Amino acid sequence: MNLENKIVVVTGANGGIGGALVKALLDKGAAKVYAAARTTAAVAELVQQQGSRVVAVQLDITDPSSVAAAAEQCRDLDLLINNAGVNRCTWFMGPTAMASAREEMEVNYFGTLAMCRAFAPLLASRGGGAIVNVCSIIGLVNLPVNGTYCASKAAGHSLLQGLRAELAARNIHVAGVYPGPVDTKMTAGQEMPKTTPDQVAAAIVRGVENGDEDIFPDPRSQSVHLGLEKNPKQVEKEFAAMIPA
Repeated sequence: MNLENKIVVVTGANGGIGGALVKALLDKGAAKVYAAARTTAAVAELVQQQGSRVVAVQLDITDPSSVAAAAEQCRDLDLLINNAGVNRCTWFMGPTAMASAREEMEVNYFGTLAMCRAFAPLLASRGGGAIVNVCSIIGLVNLPVNGTYCASKAAGHSLLQGLRAELAARNIHVAGVYPGPVDTKMTAGQEMPKTTPDQVAAAIVRGVENGDEDIFPDPRSQSVHLGLEKNPKQVEKEFAAMIPA
């Protein structure tokens, strides 16, 4: 997809990757970017910095009425980037695992599904377009100390595969993004090599332009992806070994 003069919806635009995506899309010549977040105040600075091509949208992807209102406001889109997500960093046997798992599934799976259901008909009515869902490399292999989040992103991966098949006849391209650790608020305080949001956003934009179905935007995700292709059981064992003593 040539992004010049395109109209894009970015959810979770108040986050590190979301804000970087808005800027990267504008740099590529997007005509307008709808910057969606739970409150318009959360993206007010972004709108002020980037000017009239950025439009703030109030959106809670877990609220059906909010999703419907956003779809009505953004009927002219060419590209939907589902970036909104939540990670409670919880293991399956942890004391808050059930509550965390429900919240993560509600946002990362059900919320993303609701967005696709609301916006795919709009894209189809305009002759087609693209949907990009930001998943995670640990949606392809479980990192046990972060197990409930991984499960929600695994559901998101399955969602991508199904949507790709269902929407192909409507000329809607569906792509998945599988980043490794990114230097955002979500990973604050976690000591590990991290990719910057700008690097991830640039890789997503390149992938959209190239028509890629699967985007691995950083060295860590690329390495894990190669490992999963060669020996998935070995990767599973390596991740299992990351549980602290």
